[in-house]
Amino acid sequence: MPTLSIHFDPAVIAHLMSASGDDTIHVTLTLGTEDASAASTPKQLAPHGPLADLMQAGLLKAGTVLSFHQRRANRSGRAVVTADGQLVVDGHATPFPSPSKAAEAVTGNVINGWTLWHVEGGPTLDVLRRELETRSAAQ
Repeated sequence: MPTLSIHFDPAVIAHLMSASGDDTIHVTLTLGTEDASAASTPKQLAPHGPLADLMQAGLLKAGTVLSFHQRRANRSGRAVVTADGQLVVDGHATPFPSPSKAAEAVTGNVINGWTLWHVEGGPTLDVLRRELETRSAAQ
């Protein structure tokens, strides 16, 4: 009988341990025809899309939790960055390719996700993007 092994990154385990009963947990399985030696060393997903540059520069990592709170609208959002640079938003089954699309899914309005989402207890994605531009200009 075949054996199934599932390996989770420690950041995923930490996220699962901190999840409440109201959180949505997304798990993606990819089935392939790799041989046993290749299957024991998981492939790293290369980030792509709008968040890729921040991830490649080390300013944003897979598993990072992003959030926002709009007081006047009494609305909050929470998302987790995936290894390929997408955002998994609580309550949504499909990852979003950009911060703005993820924000729109929560707010129901076209909105600039770069200025809305922020690293928990930290800067907005827009601040991180400007930091990367400053680094690049200095080189």
